[in-house]
Amino acid sequence: MAAMHLRTTSFHHVLRRQAPHRSPVFARKLTTASSSSQSSARTAIYATVFTASVGLFAVYYYDARSAIHRYVLTPVLRRTFDAETGHKIAVKVLRSGLGPRDPVQDDETLRSEFLGRELSNPVGLAAGFDKDGEAIDGILNLGFSWVEIGSVTPKAQPGNPKPRVFHLPDDAALINRYGFPSQGAASMISRLRARIPKFHEPKDDTTAALKPGSVLAINLGKNKSSPVESPDDFVTGVKTFGPYADVLVVNVSSPNTPGLRGLQNRELLEDLLTSVTKARDELQPSPITARRPRLVLKIAPDLEESQIVDIADLIRKSSIDGVIVSNTTISRPGSLTDPNKAEIGGLSGAPLKPRALQVLKTLRAHVPASIPLIGCGGISTGADALDYARAGASLIQVYTGFGYDGVGTCRRIKDELEALLRAENTTWKAVVDESVRKLSWTEP
Repeated sequence: MAAMHLRTTSFHHVLRRQAPHRSPVFARKLTTASSSSQSSARTAIYATVFTASVGLFAVYYYDARSAIHRYVLTPVLRRTFDAETGHKIAVKVLRSGLGPRDPVQDDETLRSEFLGRELSNPVGLAAGFDKDGEAIDGILNLGFSWVEIGSVTPKAQPGNPKPRVFHLPDDAALINRYGFPSQGAASMISRLRARIPKFHEPKDDTTAALKPGSVLAINLGKNKSSPVESPDDFVTGVKTFGPYADVLVVNVSSPNTPGLRGLQNRELLEDLLTSVTKARDELQPSPITARRPRLVLKIAPDLEESQIVDIADLIRKSSIDGVIVSNTTISRPGSLTDPNKAEIGGLSGAPLKPRALQVLKTLRAHVPASIPLIGCGGISTGADALDYARAGASLIQVYTGFGYDGVGTCRRIKDELEALLRAENTTWKAVVDESVRKLSWTEP
């Protein structure tokens, strides 16, 4: 037994000597390799999740309809910065190419016609947002069919002293006394030229917007230093910007340039209309569109009825192609409650709608059906747009509502408008055609 025990002990001893010996260093290497593999897997998972999240957020952000724009980004911008700084940031974002887009094709019920051109929808953005033509394509990407840039003056000028823009959130309104701050004609021309494709050839449906179903308008302003009664700045504007626009807007209705509204008086306006139409008719056809631009007059909402009748009479006798009704108002409706209501300047937004709509109805009754009217003032819903169509407007423009509701404003108005039209089994064009036929002036 003792001998057997000795042999067994020796056998186990030999086994221990022959068995591979795993040192602590080797064990640590195995543990480290295993941990590294797990860490790499986690990193890959995190990277995949992060990439997918960024991609999903990008899809969400670039969709102008996303609630984040209306309920988060726009309110934060408005409450973090003063009104003018927030305005400039919005323009820069749209200029950068990083702005959201309207991803939905316009419905056939929204098809519109303006001076022989078919537009995909009737919703435009009024002058005052993109004053220097920096973000034309970014704005068009939001679904607007009509983009009006400016006001642009022949020479650069700073405008009025700051602060000069004030939110009235309690009234869904805005007061501005910008006073035509402009980088001048040369600056805007360089941007307009940069948009033109290198080997561009105009076709029958080509517009200065360079986007099917859309038009580009340029709002012409007057330098503060120019003689008040002279039409020369507007004539210069027609000659300078005629080749680059589908529509030129003669702005004689801003309340923030001294003496400008005086050009709406009959004698001065007659001279102005004669001068600008002559300058337009002398232009060569545009190298972009192969056509001359249309001329549209922009009037104030503060005119008396007799002044509106006088303006209508001049329009009938001139070669002006259309009228925008209206600019901002210097009146202050009694319904205003916001503390900023006492600020000097032009009021826009919801409180302007009743007055602008009334001026449009009055003018519609005194100009023929061949003169289209563009409604502007207090429009923020599809119902607002339809009110203007029933008053005889061919197109509408938004401004303050866009500032409050953000980049999805155009699509939201179009969706609401489409729903209203479908409920009545009609189209925008049918409503406009009927209203214009019934309400327009006819030869006695």
